[in-house]
This record gives sequence, C-alpha cells and structure tokens, in this order.
Amino acid sequence: MRIIAGTARGRRFDAPKGMDTRPTLDRVKESVFGMLQFDIPGSSVLDLFSGSGNLGLEAASRGAKTVVCNDRSRDCAEQIEKNAALLGLSDVVRTLCMDYAACIGRLKGEGATFDFVFLDAPYRDGTARSAAEAVVSEGLLKPGGRIVVEHAANLPPQVSQRLATCIETRQYGSCAVSFYRRASDEA
Repeated sequence: MRIIAGTARGRRFDAPKGMDTRPTLDRVKESVFGMLQFDIPGSSVLDLFSGSGNLGLEAASRGAKTVVCNDRSRDCAEQIEKNAALLGLSDVVRTLCMDYAACIGRLKGEGATFDFVFLDAPYRDGTARSAAEAVVSEGLLKPGGRIVVEHAANLPPQVSQRLATCIETRQYGSCAVSFYRRASDEA
C-alpha cells in the first residue's frame, strides 16, 4: 500500500501480516480523497475500522489536524503505529485498539468530535449501519461533517434516515462508497 498525496506522498507502508484485512483499493481511495481534498486540511478524522490505517494515514498525510485510527485487532493497531512512525505522521495519528462500540463510547466520553468518519467495516453483518448510527446519535460527527462508508455495491447500509442522509454513492466494481451527513444538517 502507498500514500497517494500530501507530506508522505508515494511512500509505502505495510498491512498486518496474515490478517483478514481488506485494504481500500488505491483507485477507490484516490477517488474518495479527490472529492474531499479541499476539506481534509485542518480537519479531525476518525478511521473506525482501520486495519492497516490506510484511510487515516492518507488523511494525516493530506493535512488533517488530528486522526484517530481504531481497530479491535492488537496486530492491526501495532501495525498502524509502526506505519504512522514510518511515514512521519505519529504526531497527528492516535491509535486505539478496541471494539468499535467501545471506541465510540470512549471518544464520546472525551468529548471528541470529527469532521470525517471513515467506516470500512465488514460488508455483510450490518456493522457499518450500526456504527454510522452510533457516530451520529452519540454526537461524534460535527455539524457539516461526513461519514464515508465503504460497502459491497449490492449491500448499501440502511442507515436510519432520522439520523443520517446519504448524499452520494459511487460504485467501483463490486464495492461502493456512500457519503452521509447528519439528518439535522438538512434543516
């Protein structure tokens, strides 16, 4: 894997060995960050299902002020820390290692809020929907913020419209990325 743009542009980093991670493809990551490129500098970012830290590290390289990368796997969390150090992004990237629900609870308790929340959860079990709804209901998404969900093209998360509105979906072969904002931002 590699960083596409920013201070660590072109630098490569590793995914955890032998793990069941599914890193976001470069073409998908490039498209997503192309859409967000002018909003990332100075932003706060949560990468809730980080795996290798691919999305969070890209955001940090592109000028995010703070990035929280979380993965419940200790091997993944350790690899994210190594990757952040390798790329010179340790001062921006904070790594947590816990279940997504516990992470949301901890961040809420700290009063953390985010401009962008990346959710690259397992595709088939409804975790992305649950996580997106929890991010909004627990107040982690700033006004005007966006949740970016990677999912199987044929399995879009059915997020409660009372909480969040899908503003765009882009398909890339068998995967897709949907962008959500808080329903309260519509008023």
